[in-house]
Amino acid sequence: MSRLTLEEKTKILYDRIGSCKNIAVAYSGGVDSTLVLAVAGKINKNNAVAVTAVSPLQPTSEVQEAFKTARSLGVSHYRVETCEMDHDDFLENSENRCYICKKIVFSDVRQVVGTMGIETIAHGANADDLKDYRPGMKAAGEMGLMAPLIDAEMTKADIRELSKQMGLPTWNKPSAACLASRIPYGTPITQNALEMVEAAENVLTALGFTGFRVRHYSETAKIELRPSEFSRMMAPERRLVVIGEFRRIGYSYVTMDLEGYASGRLNRSIGR
Repeated sequence: MSRLTLEEKTKILYDRIGSCKNIAVAYSGGVDSTLVLAVAGKINKNNAVAVTAVSPLQPTSEVQEAFKTARSLGVSHYRVETCEMDHDDFLENSENRCYICKKIVFSDVRQVVGTMGIETIAHGANADDLKDYRPGMKAAGEMGLMAPLIDAEMTKADIRELSKQMGLPTWNKPSAACLASRIPYGTPITQNALEMVEAAENVLTALGFTGFRVRHYSETAKIELRPSEFSRMMAPERRLVVIGEFRRIGYSYVTMDLEGYASGRLNRSIGR
């Protein structure tokens, strides 16, 4: 556990980003990468850009929100169409999926920012990520990406607090992940499965749920909610809507995980 105060961590973050001649932030629109982008823009807006990877793995709503937030920060923003779905080793969905994916994505991003003369690419990994199974971080390290939040020893709680102090709209945004993270390891990733997951999660969002996941098990959808929202889901006016909409999407069975939502739940199947 870090003994640094948030003020000390913030100084390290600013110094680390400020040391770059120019910087591109691999920008998802989430809590972490938004803080990195906001600091980069605050230090030198003219030499900072946001780059968002766009593919069937990213929910459309998340991409739209990322562009909206980057625009509010006044930072130049570029989209990169990435090609994960063209790679059979990614589609196989092994436990190394995230490593394979990040290698592809960061390679595509580097190719784009290289034409701009940008030397440094930063991503939003934080100190808490070091405690989980995150093979994508290995890929980022191998490709020379900067992780300024890790350098500053910032946890998720630190990031939310600093984001709140800076008035960033993402300070209390629920954690997000690519749609492939809803599909158990070993189950091939398909365009149809990704579309089903996205459509199902849009149903829950429309009903006012936040901080959830819909896990895809072929014909079965397993909903992970925060336990505090279990009773809302069980109300007939919501439960019956969810069942009907999920069946329309293509799921024959709809279940709910009694343990509730937990990030990285599918890593349990590989002993992580």
